[in-house]
Amino acid sequence: MKIGVLALQGAVTEHIRSVERAGAEGLAVKQVEQLDELDGLILPGGESTTIGKLMRKYGFMQPIRDFAAKGKPVFGTCAGLIVMAERISGQEEAHLELMDMTVSRNAFGRQRESFETDLPVKGIDETVRAVFIRAPLIESVGEQVEVLSTYKGEIVTARQGNLLACSYHPELTDDYRLHSYFVDMAQSYKQSLQNQ
Repeated sequence: MKIGVLALQGAVTEHIRSVERAGAEGLAVKQVEQLDELDGLILPGGESTTIGKLMRKYGFMQPIRDFAAKGKPVFGTCAGLIVMAERISGQEEAHLELMDMTVSRNAFGRQRESFETDLPVKGIDETVRAVFIRAPLIESVGEQVEVLSTYKGEIVTARQGNLLACSYHPELTDDYRLHSYFVDMAQSYKQSLQNQ
C-alpha cells in the first residue's frame, strides 16, 4: 500500500510517519506523475490559500480531482479539509470542490486558541487524540456525507465515499488510528479493483 502526502506545505514528515505506523508505505508527493503509483493521498494542514495557489502553480488541481474520481481515497486534515470542500464560507472561490460540504476557516480561533481533546470517531473503537490549531470546521454537509465526529456540536470529521476530512491534526500525536482508518479505505479500494 502506497499512501502519498502532498508535499507543498504542512506536516508532511509527521503524516508519513503515521502512515508507516499504520502499516503502509508513505511518500512525499512533489510531482503530479507520482499520483499514478499511489493507493491514497493525504492533503496535510498548512495555509489553505497558499496550498491552493501552489496546487494551481504546479498543476495538481485536475490530476487530484481525477485521482478522486477514480475512487482512490483522499484524506484532508485541517487546511486539507478546506481545500477539499465544495464551499468555503465567506469566500468566493473553493479549491478542489471534492466534498459536498461548507467549511469555515479558522473557526476555532487563532493560534492561541489551539487545544487538544479526545474525540469519539465513528468506525474507530476508542477515542482519537485530536490537535486543533487554528482549525476550520464543517458548517454543513450534503446528503452523501457521513458525519464521523463532532466537537461541542460542530462537525469536525466527515466522510463521503472515498473522501475523508477532519478539522484537526491527527499526525501531531502518537495516535495513528485515523491514518489506519484511511489505509483501510485504500485497501478496500484496491480489493474492489481486484474483484472486478
